[in-house]
Amino acid sequence: MNALIECVPNFSEGRRKEVVEQIVDVAHRTAGVQLLDYSSDEDHNRTVVTMAGSPDGVEAAAFEMIRLASELIDLNQHHGEHPRLGATDVVPFIPLRNATMADCVTLAQRLGERVGRELGIPVYLYEKAASRPDRVNLADIRRGEYEGLKERIAHDESKVPDYGPREIGAAGATVIGARPFLIAYNVYLKNATVAEAKKVAKAVRHSGGGLAYVKGMGIEVEGMPQVSMNLTDFTKTPIHRVQELIRSEAARYGATIHFAELIGMIPQQALVDVARWYLQLDRMEESQILENRLNDLAAE
Repeated sequence: MNALIECVPNFSEGRRKEVVEQIVDVAHRTAGVQLLDYSSDEDHNRTVVTMAGSPDGVEAAAFEMIRLASELIDLNQHHGEHPRLGATDVVPFIPLRNATMADCVTLAQRLGERVGRELGIPVYLYEKAASRPDRVNLADIRRGEYEGLKERIAHDESKVPDYGPREIGAAGATVIGARPFLIAYNVYLKNATVAEAKKVAKAVRHSGGGLAYVKGMGIEVEGMPQVSMNLTDFTKTPIHRVQELIRSEAARYGATIHFAELIGMIPQQALVDVARWYLQLDRMEESQILENRLNDLAAE
């Protein structure tokens, strides 16, 4: 069975539909690649694309998307709630089937070198592909965002890119890496202020003393306070644990959970874990899930 790699590039554009469509169309036009999902948010001013395919296919599609974004998105004109460093902000590779994390690290390094050399965009490697400890965490690389990097890249040794020039143009810089599956999960609060959402996010995220494998921030989206999160390992910190801590912290301010949303894809197992916990299905077997049983029969 052939190797299957997921790639989830994030672009700093969520308002101009025609720009998003041009970038997304690359996945349709690239052999060996399937577009799984894409989602744009005007408040974040960001689009998240999810595609999967052969290693060569996703690498080729990612490069073309980065090239297009560098021509269509000007970071000097970009404003949004979500932190960003570049027109193509981050490009992670995730092993799905018959592929290893080492394979994805190789992809990240090869793509990063090509982007730096051919497009003249500074590239920073992160997560499993990081070249140094202070670049494992995406938030550490992105601190100061595009405007801060523009001021520091030429003279600050901590900002020397892994690939590409020590100068930054309107396309900014791009962070490329390899990581496990990540769940982008947002919770909207009712009867809360944005300031209170920020306090809730700080209490929940790991860097604020909260849960391991949770990154989060409080922002305003569509006029509502939102706790915006990345859950970096749902097997160790499941969604229901995050949800209940948010509920508890929000209650301190007289707030409740209004609703939640997913950005991009989620593994089935993450939802099974939630159902098992909330419904107290301690004795449920995976084979009791209809789709799992049908898949097993099809494979026989």
